[in-house]
Amino acid sequence: MSAREDDIASVGPALSAYIAGSQTAAMPEDFLSLGRLHILDTLASIVACRDLDPARLARNFALSMSGDARRNAATILGTSEVAAIGDAAFASAMAAHGAEINDFIPSAFVQPGPAVVSVALALAEQRGLSGEAVLRAVITGYELAGRVPKALGIGNLRRAGIANHGVGPVFGAGAAAASLIGLPEDRIADLITYCAQQAGGSWQWLLDVEHVEKSFVFAGMGARAGLNAALMVEAGFTGVRDSLDHPEGWMRSKIFTGGDADRAGLIEGLGERTELIHTAYKRYPVGGPTQPAVKGLLELLPDLPASAVESVRIEMPGRWQAFRDAAMPALNLRYLTAIMLIDRRLDFVSAQSLERMGADTAVHALMAKVDVVHDPAQETPPGQPRTESARVIVRLTDGVIREVYVPHVTGFPSHPMRADEVEAKALELMAPSLGAERAKTVIEAIAGIEALPRAGVLAQLIAI
Repeated sequence: MSAREDDIASVGPALSAYIAGSQTAAMPEDFLSLGRLHILDTLASIVACRDLDPARLARNFALSMSGDARRNAATILGTSEVAAIGDAAFASAMAAHGAEINDFIPSAFVQPGPAVVSVALALAEQRGLSGEAVLRAVITGYELAGRVPKALGIGNLRRAGIANHGVGPVFGAGAAAASLIGLPEDRIADLITYCAQQAGGSWQWLLDVEHVEKSFVFAGMGARAGLNAALMVEAGFTGVRDSLDHPEGWMRSKIFTGGDADRAGLIEGLGERTELIHTAYKRYPVGGPTQPAVKGLLELLPDLPASAVESVRIEMPGRWQAFRDAAMPALNLRYLTAIMLIDRRLDFVSAQSLERMGADTAVHALMAKVDVVHDPAQETPPGQPRTESARVIVRLTDGVIREVYVPHVTGFPSHPMRADEVEAKALELMAPSLGAERAKTVIEAIAGIEALPRAGVLAQLIAI
């Protein structure tokens, strides 16, 4: 057992008190401001991704299960279609992670927005809850989504083959739902145990090609499981009330004991510091670790005629092989480099295009000139916060070398986006589908979300 685990005898009671009191507790303005921005970022992702395969398949599935539900119904976000609340939240979350454009917590390896925001808005619409209630619930959900994987141990989860991405969102969605439902403090332990029973997911999502299984693990699964946990407890389900602290409980099982487990961190500074400051925005519609290389290529692009490129070398830290060889377009740096050289920009649709990656001969020719390698010098020292960086080196046919080092991309926690930058990104994502004026109305509504007596109006504002 680590020293950190010895620091604290129990974490369950403090966590229960935090979740149960989330609708009335004092929240600093910076928490509220970040919460608004991440709600906006998530809804913009839904609008941008609503016609992609993960969203389309999930929507059709939800409608086949409970479309036109008259009881416990909610809107599938990004559409005017309704389904039973669990199906609607599932489909909304799948849409929110339909492409690599929504937010993420690098230190926890989770993407909280799709599950947490989708569940919060589904409940708010169904029960006529206010914008302030939604904002508080979302902040609470992000707290659990980020803290739980780190409490279990990022390394412990990886060694066990369990995807953090399928663990954090279950607890995040469950906490957000419990906050909105108003589960009393003495029932939160039941919520936690049902979240624990459903938390999971395999790292095999890295082998996914179509981004459908990945959307399920990262978003849809957590939304459905967390919401169900809260609704089951509201309906009277009981369970093990000591799953976080009992020696034979879930959190103290062998795979989550020792290593880099940090049980104390689960409740340390609850209400005083927030996981929202550790939550990143994706500036570009590609995987988080590929963002710096994309930024570097875009900076070099004006001086790089595709016909004059002899080779491209991208040096990066972390799981570099995954981003050299990924079968998923938005994660494959060789593919992304090729389409940027050809198109002279990065296009949202092309970044997700399996068809183009598989059949475009010009793209294939350029991909053969690109290599992605590991640079140990860019690795973060042990114990330091995870960062993302890249060095891009381009050799032209005349022997000239163009090179740029990108230590970070704006949007990463160390260099966060300003509010106006998040709003500009949201406008860029929503305007093609909603029109600029309607997109601006959505942005304004979320900026003043506490003034909304019924937050469900947001579902109508982004319905297409």
